[in-house]
Amino acid sequence: MEDLLLLVHRMPYPPNKGDKIRSWHLLKHLAQHYRVHLATFVDDPDDWQHVPAVQAVCATSHFAKLSPRAARVRSLGAVLRNRSLSYDYYRDAGLQGWVNQAMQQHGINRIVVFSSPMAQFAEAWPQARRIIDFCDVDSDKWRQYAERKAWPASLVFGYEASRLLRYERQVAASFDASLFVSEPEAALFRRLAPESAARTGSFSNGVDTAFFSPGSFANPYAPGEKALVFCGAMDYWPNIDAVQWFAADVLPALRERDPSLRFVIVGARPSAEVQALSAQPGITVTGTVPDVRAYVAHAALSVAPLRIARGIQNKVLEAMAMAKAVLVTPQALEGIDAEVGRELLLAQDAPQWIAAASAALAGPPTALEALGAAARARVVADYSWDARLAPLDRMIETPAARDVGAATALWTPA
Repeated sequence: MEDLLLLVHRMPYPPNKGDKIRSWHLLKHLAQHYRVHLATFVDDPDDWQHVPAVQAVCATSHFAKLSPRAARVRSLGAVLRNRSLSYDYYRDAGLQGWVNQAMQQHGINRIVVFSSPMAQFAEAWPQARRIIDFCDVDSDKWRQYAERKAWPASLVFGYEASRLLRYERQVAASFDASLFVSEPEAALFRRLAPESAARTGSFSNGVDTAFFSPGSFANPYAPGEKALVFCGAMDYWPNIDAVQWFAADVLPALRERDPSLRFVIVGARPSAEVQALSAQPGITVTGTVPDVRAYVAHAALSVAPLRIARGIQNKVLEAMAMAKAVLVTPQALEGIDAEVGRELLLAQDAPQWIAAASAALAGPPTALEALGAAARARVVADYSWDARLAPLDRMIETPAARDVGAATALWTPA
């Protein structure tokens, strides 16, 4: 096997965490074809227990401890250098030294980067074939934050949006190919970085349909309770914004019609704002749970009321794979090829959400069951990880992609 360097901003494990699913499956796929040398950060103390599981997949590996608090302080220095805060957040001399040694010792000539701030560790190796999986256009996410936050937060987010876009364009211009989690996300970046459009493409997330499948799970809800479930990392601002909006603008009207309804927010590290929602009638905030599948399986409806979203939402695909009826916003639907009304439900503003949820919950159970069955059939047919990652090897091995528009042709999902 040939050697390959993989750079990931957060340790790609455990694989059931939404922000690590894509990187974990990427690592596993690459390890089938290459001797993978992994460099990554560990920013959650609970993740150290999983290091052996990741090491078992790699030829060599380096895990750099990252303290979020110290990294935030360090990132402030980026302002003096007029560069992205994210760049300095992940700047690490020890990780860079390990990368340089691995590249020289193993004669590595292929590098795959996961997330834009990790590209800095590949900058010294332009002779290697370098592919970056941006996942999302993170700079545009910061732009949306700036539009929604009050001053002075809006000033900071606006600064990061402009500086990170500049760095994203710099990386895309120097790398062999730039990939995103969906074709709409790739199209957005082509507009923002037209000089790299010919080498910009996408590959969609997949789902472990054997793990996320209808099954027998203990019911975590109280008898007679109808749960509207939201799953996600609850220290992530788009998720925080989504549940706050749903709790304020949608849930009260739904509970007026059916007091048995309960909004259940499932996810690790709930922020203070999310925890405060538990004081509102009809809302439960669980924090970390042993198995999110039980909460999805026994919910009356899975909801994804995201107003800010980048790329494909794993939470939506996973609920669909479990044959659960899902109600989403247009933002949460981005990049998912599903038939509205037959495989999932769509609503935009609060009145539409109230109407759609009320109609779904008041209808016959067989209608929701049929919706869930169609949703699972769609995911099984089109969103397996094997199908989504199959073209990756060709992309890594195609030297002509730098000179022609091959990236788009190879990476537009089938």
